[in-house]
Amino acid sequence: MDVLLVDDHTLLRQALALLLGTRHPGVTVHQAGTLAEALPLAAPLPDDALLLLDLGLPDAVGLQAVQALHARAPQVRLVVLSADDRPETVTAAIEAGACGFVPKTADLARLERALGLLIEGGLALPPAVVARSAPVDDPVVLTPRQLDVLRLLVEGKPNKLICRTLDLSESSVKTHLEAVYRRLGVSSRTQAVLAAARLGLLPAGA
Repeated sequence: MDVLLVDDHTLLRQALALLLGTRHPGVTVHQAGTLAEALPLAAPLPDDALLLLDLGLPDAVGLQAVQALHARAPQVRLVVLSADDRPETVTAAIEAGACGFVPKTADLARLERALGLLIEGGLALPPAVVARSAPVDDPVVLTPRQLDVLRLLVEGKPNKLICRTLDLSESSVKTHLEAVYRRLGVSSRTQAVLAAARLGLLPAGA
């Protein structure tokens, strides 16, 4: 599995690379310190790759790096690493294309747990943010295909990639997404990701 670490703090980036290499020997870690360095590295990454992105890059403001990297490599799961874990920052990052968020303020044990979960294909979000997601009163039952669509949505995949991955038409994907939103009691991708994590429909942790 390929992991691209994008963080301008060299010491932290190298420490995370060492941690990943030690705990997960099968992982190949690539590193970049700026958005400009990351863009050409992200494009050729395979579908199962993971991109860990710091929001405080010197050549990007706010969520510019999330948007640019998601546009350049929509096939890759992009997860934000940031000390700013306010709920509005987390939800904005997901809306911009991130599929997870790991606070830099987490202690080492929580950080290791979150990274391990991400390597295994799980979902990592701050518990406080997940708890704020809209409540669902009735038990949520999704068909296998709806779960497939939800899984790819959680990975940050755009509709076109969901169509291609599941061999479905765009109208079918939209129909499945509408059904998922309705059953989760939400109206957006961001709310669906948070609700899925809170309800345990997909692996979640932080």
